[in-house]
Formats: sequence, C-alpha cells, structure tokens
Amino acid sequence: EPMSKRQRKKLLKQKQWEEQKDLRRQKRKEKRQKRKLERQSKLDSTNEGNDRKRMRREVVPSTLRLIVDCSFDDLMVLKDVKKLHKQIQRCYAENRKAFHPVQFYLTSHGGQLKSNMNENDKGWVNWK
Repeated sequence: EPMSKRQRKKLLKQKQWEEQKDLRRQKRKEKRQKRKLERQSKLDSTNEGNDRKRMRREVVPSTLRLIVDCSFDDLMVLKDVKKLHKQIQRCYAENRKAFHPVQFYLTSHGGQLKSNMNENDKGWVNWK
C-alpha cells in the first residue's frame, strides 16, 4: 500500500524520536546531577546556620522554668479552653525554636483542656 509523503514524514520523525530517547534521558539525568551539585555547593558556601538541626545544636538551655497551671479549666467555657490550648501550642513551638529555651511545664493538666488537646492535637503526648 503506497504511503503519502505526509505519512512518511511522520513515520521518519517517530523513528528519530525513538532513536534519540536514550540521548534525551541521559541529558535529563546530567541536568538533574548538575542542579543537585549546584544546590549542594550553594548549601556548603552559605553555611550560616539556616538549617534547623544546625541551629538546635547551638542552643544553650536556660535555667528558667515556666509553669502553666491548668487547674482552672473547669471554670472556663469551651471557647476559652480552646484559646488556652492555642496559646500553649504557640508557647511550646516558640520555646522549641528559641536559642535559650526555658523549661516548660504544664500542671494539673486534665478535664476540658486535656480532652480538647486529645481531640485537636494528638501529637502533644510526644512533647518533651
């Protein structure tokens, strides 16, 4: 069956595409390697301590203690308990990032506050 000129061109392009597949793959791989090396060299050259793990090593713990007494949560409405929970979360997070973190304690933790924290923030049990 005779083939039109257009069909021959399409077939030729398809063959060339298939033949150059490995070459394109190799070029992409080299490009990824190049970008990876550039990122690595950039991280090495700008070693200013932006890395969180590196920042944590330089932390000097403080002797101050912060104690939050949660025994009054039975006198609060649920809205206030939720606000207290958010404030405790924020305090904990900021304390973790601080260069001189204080010793952070929650006392009389139970009742509405504990149930709210269990419901909305299951990770609090892993707090240090």
